[in-house]
Amino acid sequence: MKRKTFFLFLIAIGLFSCKQEPYSLNKIEGRQIPVSDTLKMHQEFENLIKPYRDKVNSDMDGIISYAPETYSKGDGKFNTAIGNLMADIVLEQGNLVFNKRTGEDIDAVILNHGGIRSIISKGNITTRTAFEVMPFENSIVVIALKGKQIDSMMQYLSLAKRAHPISGLKLTLDKDFNILESLIKGKTIESDKLYYLATNDYLYNGGDGMRFFTPNDSLYVLDYKIRNAMIDYFKKVDTITPIKDDRFTQTK
Repeated sequence: MKRKTFFLFLIAIGLFSCKQEPYSLNKIEGRQIPVSDTLKMHQEFENLIKPYRDKVNSDMDGIISYAPETYSKGDGKFNTAIGNLMADIVLEQGNLVFNKRTGEDIDAVILNHGGIRSIISKGNITTRTAFEVMPFENSIVVIALKGKQIDSMMQYLSLAKRAHPISGLKLTLDKDFNILESLIKGKTIESDKLYYLATNDYLYNGGDGMRFFTPNDSLYVLDYKIRNAMIDYFKKVDTITPIKDDRFTQTK
């Protein structure tokens, strides 16, 4: 009996002596590791990569059009030359695909002001220009909407008070931002008429608070990136001529 008691005593000592105290974080330290060119490229890798890099740069820097002026998304309050150009390109190039597939025509376009990520500088336009202006992978989609939803879109534009790029539309506001006139292709919007509105997939899914695309009659995914539409358009024209106009204005 004494031997058994002694054995249990040893086990108890072992258990208590092996008990681990909980750990707690006392301090965090960090140091900056600068990135420099001291690490040289391995020449074998450089020789392998160089032909591909040179080909990509050659393609990106090939001249495809010309800009007579510099165009910026900050050059207008409600519509800008560069924004008008992008929306008009989506209408023209997107309609080539849409009409071929459906026999219908795109009525109007809406994009977002924030989607324009760079200026178009005066001088030669290259493929790289299109990638700088539109670096995202956004693709064109066309939504069949009733006129009452187009009215909601016009209301959105009047409240946003930004130069969101539009095409095929005309919107006039009074000095208090109330809608004086809203047209599609120069005609009054009919509440029950079906219109084909082009935008990008990001906005269709609610980007920038644009939630007027649903419900809808139908959705057409063109599998055509806006950037590629821009490149195709630039290749067609010798010189771009974007302008600010009266598509979205405010009276004094």
